[in-house]
Amino acid sequence: MATAIEIARADLAARPRRWALTGVAGFIGSHLLEALLSLDQDVVGLDNFATGSRRNLELVRDHVGESRWKRFRMIEGDIRDLAECRAVCQGAHSVLHQAALGSVPRSIADPIASHMTNVDGFLNMLVAARDARIERFVYAASSAAYGDHPGLPKVEQSIGQPLSPYAATKVFNEIYAQVFARQWALSCVGLRYFNVFGPRQDPHGAYAAVIPRWIAQMLDGQAVQVNGDGQTSRDFSYVANAVQANLLAATADRVVVTGEIYNVACGERTTLLELHRHIAARLGERSWPEATLLPRHENERAGDVRHSLADIGKAARHLGYAPTHDVRSGLAETVDWYIAQVGAAATV
Repeated sequence: MATAIEIARADLAARPRRWALTGVAGFIGSHLLEALLSLDQDVVGLDNFATGSRRNLELVRDHVGESRWKRFRMIEGDIRDLAECRAVCQGAHSVLHQAALGSVPRSIADPIASHMTNVDGFLNMLVAARDARIERFVYAASSAAYGDHPGLPKVEQSIGQPLSPYAATKVFNEIYAQVFARQWALSCVGLRYFNVFGPRQDPHGAYAAVIPRWIAQMLDGQAVQVNGDGQTSRDFSYVANAVQANLLAATADRVVVTGEIYNVACGERTTLLELHRHIAARLGERSWPEATLLPRHENERAGDVRHSLADIGKAARHLGYAPTHDVRSGLAETVDWYIAQVGAAATV
C-alpha cells in the first residue's frame, strides 16, 4: 500500500503546479527546491542571501540537471519588501515560506532584526499570498513556541511563555496565520520544526547549529563545546522529514488542515552527549581518526530550554506524516556528506 508521501509525490508529478518558495537558498529551502524540481514543478524562489548560500543553489542545479533547473526562477530580494513578496507570489498555486532569521542567540543579540524579518516579513508574505489568491500557505513554525511549558512530549495545543525574542516572533507567526485563515480564508498550515539537520547546513559563524558545527570541528580534529552538563536533550530531525512534511501539508485536504499547526520531528529525544557519541561513532566507521577528543563543557546558553521532544501523532493522523530517518540514519548521511565536501575541497 502506498504511503501518504508516495501518493502526494505521484499526484504532483502527474499535475505540476507553480510554487513560491521563500528562503530558497537556505538549508531547508534548497532541499525543498530540489524535491520540487525533481517532481517537475515550476518554482519561483525569493532570497536575500543573508543566511542562504548561492552554493546551495549550485548543488541543487547539479543534482536535478539543466532541463529541470529551467523550471526555476530566482528573485533576489527581501521579505521585508512587500513588492518583492508580491512578485514571488504572482501566479503561484502554493507558498512554502521558509525565510527567517533563525537562532535564539542571534535574536537576543539583535531582537529588532529578528522581529523585522520574522514578523514584518511574515506579515508581508501573508498579505501578498492573500491578494494573489494562493490556495495553500505552508510556513516554517518552530518548537521554540513551546517556551517554558514543562510537559513532554510537546503537543500542539499546549505552549508556554516564549523564552527568547526568536521564540516570540514564531508565536507571532502562528497568531497572524490563524487570523488570516479566519478573516480571509487563506489556507495556512504551520510546521513546528524541531532541530532540523542535514547536508548543506552552514557549520560556520557565531549562530551555526550544533550538528554542522560539531561535525566540522570534529573533522578538523578539534574538541567541541558542550553547553552545560551535556544532558540537555533535543528531538533532532533529518531534513528529509521536513521536506516530506511540507509536501504533505501543501497537498492535504483544505478542510482538515487550514489554520492547523503540526510538530515536525522524529519523536525521539537525544542528549548532547549522546549526539556527540553518535557523530564520533559515524566518523570512526568512516576511518576518521581525528574525531577522538572529548568535548569541553561551557556554561548553559541563555534562552535555551532544557528538554524538547515532539508528539508527532497529529501530523501522522492529519497528514500521513511518517519520518523516513531517525537521528542515527540522518546523522550517517549528514556526516558522509560533510566528509565528501572535505574531499571535494582538497581536490580544488
